[in-house]
Amino acid sequence: MDWYEEEVRALEKLHETAPPPPGSVLFYGSSSLRLWSTLSADLASWPVVNRAFGGSTLAACVHFFERLAVPCAPASIVCYAGDNDLGDGRTHDDIVASFHALLTKISRVLGPIPVAFLSIKPSPARWELRDRIAGVNREIRRVLNNRSCGYYVDVYHPMLGQDGRPRAELFDADGLHLSAEGYRLWTSILCRYRDALLTRDARFNVRQ
Repeated sequence: MDWYEEEVRALEKLHETAPPPPGSVLFYGSSSLRLWSTLSADLASWPVVNRAFGGSTLAACVHFFERLAVPCAPASIVCYAGDNDLGDGRTHDDIVASFHALLTKISRVLGPIPVAFLSIKPSPARWELRDRIAGVNREIRRVLNNRSCGYYVDVYHPMLGQDGRPRAELFDADGLHLSAEGYRLWTSILCRYRDALLTRDARFNVRQ
């Protein structure tokens, strides 16, 4: 985990220099969230705070949770991770175990707050991993469907074209990260969960 340290320390400084708004929605995970430079504008009515860090795995999200997530005292969390775990060759069971560990920490430290997980995306760069991606997504969906205030946000299928392959216009030139159009799609999908994530008791519950 040492190679994350420089970026994690920089994010820790933001707790003081740019403290999160009360009742914030914490965006936490890997560079697909870190690079969302228009997040605050795209979700202008949301009190968002972004503590995602480059190259993050779900295991790293668990490791740095106390340093990056807890000080934000969020009312809800939106997570995107698991993509890099698969890219690093971690097994299905390892990734799901990391997700369970993250949910356990959230519940223990922050309580039963709403947690939304953006499904692992179908990127052209990792298209050969699509069967493994689908398997991890299915299991995480099952876990969240059994958690109070747990939300599985399917971005995988909306990012596929009529040919069943990733829509090229949604991705940057590297075939892995999102383009501006990709973030517009994610924004439109996330807006369906606004009431769930901005209401602490999360009476509004979306199941897909």
